[in-house]
Amino acid sequence: MAHTKSARKRIRQDEKRRVRNQSVKTRVRSLTKQFRATLDESDSEKTAKALKEAIQALDKAATKGIMHSKTASRKIGRLSKAAHKKSSAETPEASA
Repeated sequence: MAHTKSARKRIRQDEKRRVRNQSVKTRVRSLTKQFRATLDESDSEKTAKALKEAIQALDKAATKGIMHSKTASRKIGRLSKAAHKKSSAETPEASA
């Protein structure tokens, strides 16, 4: 256990941050899963909305320092790529 007053305060601060960061990470994961679930459906409007929400959550997590900015960027790129792949597969006449 911590002996000094400042060490005890640091422990309290770390616990608050851990809980806050955990909730943000959980939200990012659930929004990503929701987006991936919409990829299987044929509703492109719903997919676009889910992608937008996931990107916003990832950007916010990176801005707050909960996630490294390059990690967030990589995940956003992969989600966008999956969305683009699905939308181009739905409209084959556009690519022809």
